[in-house]
Amino acid sequence: MTVLVTGAAGFIGFHVASKLLENGVRVVGLDNLNEYYDPVLKRKRNDLLRKNDKYIFYKVDISDNKKVEEIFRKERPNAVIHLAAQAGVRYSLVDPWAYAKSNYYGTLSIFEASRKNGVKRVLYASSSSVYGSNKKSPFSESHRVDTPLSLYAATKLANESLAHAYHHLFGTDMIGMRFFTVYGPWGRPDMAFFKFTKYILRGRTIPLYNKGEMYRSFTYVDDITAPIIKLLKSKHSAGHRIYNLGGAKSIQVGVLLRKFEALLGKKAEIKFEKMHIADVKETNADITLIKKDVGFTPRVNIDDGLKRFVDWYLENETWLSRLKDAKQ
Repeated sequence: MTVLVTGAAGFIGFHVASKLLENGVRVVGLDNLNEYYDPVLKRKRNDLLRKNDKYIFYKVDISDNKKVEEIFRKERPNAVIHLAAQAGVRYSLVDPWAYAKSNYYGTLSIFEASRKNGVKRVLYASSSSVYGSNKKSPFSESHRVDTPLSLYAATKLANESLAHAYHHLFGTDMIGMRFFTVYGPWGRPDMAFFKFTKYILRGRTIPLYNKGEMYRSFTYVDDITAPIIKLLKSKHSAGHRIYNLGGAKSIQVGVLLRKFEALLGKKAEIKFEKMHIADVKETNADITLIKKDVGFTPRVNIDDGLKRFVDWYLENETWLSRLKDAKQ
């Protein structure tokens, strides 16, 4: 079996590709290694994947539909896991064109190449940010998602609409996955787990929005890769389905920061900032549907996951501390 993974050198893509390779699957990885955050981290992830003979890598921008179609024709994937995207909720206010190019046109490129080359199942990354100003909690896939609060969220909603159309028109199984704040080893430098660890250790000031009174369903990366593999292997026709993939319990960001202080044995330097206009106050995943359809329940609680991340960071601190800050 050959699975094409976009964003293979990214955080989630790296873990998904690693798990597929462990299972003996041939993986075709696509990534443009862009500089939203330090590409040194992306190259290190990719170098680990390249140690496996079943991994084939193409450095390509997924919005380049001609190159993407050439790769599809050459590699003939049986399935696609589309994880590439321009990440970052706040940065979407700074460079909206990057989000339109990667998240919309790039996704269209992948969906169309899949159609032209007979791919029967496409899994694609959406985001908890699509729930926008939704006030119901926990967030269910049946809730309205017509009030995005960021340009990033709007592009992810567009992806879901595009996937629905592709299934309706061409019959491809399209499976959307709304990720809820994923963390873990090899994580992104712009995310809270990485920043809190790095800034506390180096005595840098942490901007804490809304006094830390925001709630997130932090989700350990293994609890993302496991249901992705289950969805990929599922025998029944999916049609167009969307699933929440998130941790079982939401936690306040301020409480999370205190956990980091306790684990690292050092107080954080904090600067309180007002709530960012593109942020949501809460994410809280209702994971009933993914439990029902593939029997998956998150296994890693926040304390165990936090320790695993910090242990990884400390083991690699020499080079991790030298990474450039992500764009904001």
